[in-house]
Amino acid sequence: MTDLFSPLTLRGVTLRNRVGVSPMCMYSCAEDGLPTDWHMAHLVSRAVGGAGMTMVEASAVLPEGRITPADVGIWSDAHIAPHARLAAAIAAMGSVPAIQIAHAGRKASRTRPWDAPAHAANGWQTVGPSAAAFGDFLPPQALSEAGIAEIIAAFAESAKRSVKAGYKLIEVHGAHGYLIHQFLSPLSNQRNDGWGGDFEGRTKLAREVVKAVRAAIPDDLVLAIRISHTDWVEGGWTTGESVALSRLLKELGVDIVDVSSGGLDAGQKIPLGPGYQVPGAAAVKAGAAVPVMAVGLITEPAQAQQILAEGKADLILLARAFLRDPYWTLNAAVALGRTEALAIPPQYDRSWSGPARLRLDQKIAEPLPAL
Repeated sequence: MTDLFSPLTLRGVTLRNRVGVSPMCMYSCAEDGLPTDWHMAHLVSRAVGGAGMTMVEASAVLPEGRITPADVGIWSDAHIAPHARLAAAIAAMGSVPAIQIAHAGRKASRTRPWDAPAHAANGWQTVGPSAAAFGDFLPPQALSEAGIAEIIAAFAESAKRSVKAGYKLIEVHGAHGYLIHQFLSPLSNQRNDGWGGDFEGRTKLAREVVKAVRAAIPDDLVLAIRISHTDWVEGGWTTGESVALSRLLKELGVDIVDVSSGGLDAGQKIPLGPGYQVPGAAAVKAGAAVPVMAVGLITEPAQAQQILAEGKADLILLARAFLRDPYWTLNAAVALGRTEALAIPPQYDRSWSGPARLRLDQKIAEPLPAL
């Protein structure tokens, strides 16, 4: 039986437990896309709280790939130093530093969710597989062959920068209605060339990005992809197609699939409930014989443990639960009677009780570079 506090090794990277911080957009950058002190405080506090893996939010591979002008980016070498500062601090807390690299496609050029109006005054022309818009978003420009090639190259270059920054797991964002997902779904991909039409054409961008990124990173680092296993809309992308795609991507070097859902069509009808996306993760794990991450209204330690014990996932990701409690992992160890697995920084040790603990005595070898 897989235990929430058992290690997970993928290639040359070992997570100390099966808990990960899901990538969550903070919309807290200046327009340069450089990570800030907010990102340092937000992510490192979850690493201190015991997460085995801490993933930086969707980081745009091109400026026009941002959801909003306040998004994190990794489209230039200027981004390496602040990302390196963040990755080093996460690693110093014993958590594997990870990053999600992304392009928003037609779901871009917006203001932050709490701002109005919805369209960014300092926005840009968005792109997509076709000229069809998402909801009230601005109509995108259909990508040319040259534009597609530029984006594939941008993913590869951003992956190289991620490696230089010190990230050990690189996740390609192919979910939630963003660019790769837009190519996957027949609801948004209306092309009649080699990048559209049937399953092979619609999955071509995902396959080409994965091949380019895998070739750009060392063999001992982990490559992941996040997918939406279903659009929750009739005639859209399906769980069966997700299984078939995951099987292909495993052959191309993907080590673990992060299984989410939805986000492509405003008409989606999602049956929200505890662990509502876990069946999709279980289907991908069984059908593609690939490790998977499960995410989506997983909030309780016993719930997370049960998902692992039933073989439905290999790694549990939490998002809102971590926003409410940065120390979710430590509290889960107590709740499950696994206090021997507590990884408590010595500075916090006096506030915890229990038997033997793993201590995080690692120190950052050199001063972190200034922002």
